[in-house]
Amino acid sequence: MKKNERLSIILKGILLENPVFILVLGTCPTLATTTGVIGAISMGLAAMAVLICSNFVISALRKLIPDTVRIPCYIIIIAGFVTIVEMLIHAFLPDIYELLGVYLALITVNCIILGRAEMFASKNSVGKSVLDGVGMGLGFTLALLMISTVREVFGAASFAGIPIPFLENYKIEILVKAPGGMLVYGFMIALVFVITNGKGPKKKSFSCANCPSASLCSKGRDGAGCDAQKEVA
Repeated sequence: MKKNERLSIILKGILLENPVFILVLGTCPTLATTTGVIGAISMGLAAMAVLICSNFVISALRKLIPDTVRIPCYIIIIAGFVTIVEMLIHAFLPDIYELLGVYLALITVNCIILGRAEMFASKNSVGKSVLDGVGMGLGFTLALLMISTVREVFGAASFAGIPIPFLENYKIEILVKAPGGMLVYGFMIALVFVITNGKGPKKKSFSCANCPSASLCSKGRDGAGCDAQKEVA
């Protein structure tokens, strides 16, 4: 694997295929843990650790896992690493464990983790899968950091728990609440769209010709095909 290819895989996760801003995955922990910078970074790093480890194991076992039970197998592998990370944080970082609460365990069902296992790790080599985990993990962490910085600085007049005195009288407290989280999230998505010039994942066109259920569809039986090809991300 060439250096440029390795760098490309990592950079895709950070910007062009950012899981939060471009793919719009992991919205629940994104909104729930970004009221403060410390919680956001902790969630990002925990998810990145699980993502890297699960991608490694799933890629290494991809030829041994039967296709019919691949999703349950992926979930078991992911849950195992989430349990390990949760126990380590509980043992050595109890304050962070209390801060993240139930959202730490919910990494198991995070769409980013399972999505990368299904879309990338199960189809690529161990090396590429680990790099994909690094890129997606960094992209997730940086996205949480950006959102939490705006919300905490302007909503709580602090950064990582450190007060910012000159902003104390200008706090926009709604930013640290659910509506403010959605507002900041939306603006961040728009900003990233402008920065990337709308260059997200390429769209693919599908028609009745390639549909496995075409024979069961009235349009497929008539041979007319779909009225118009649908584009999906």
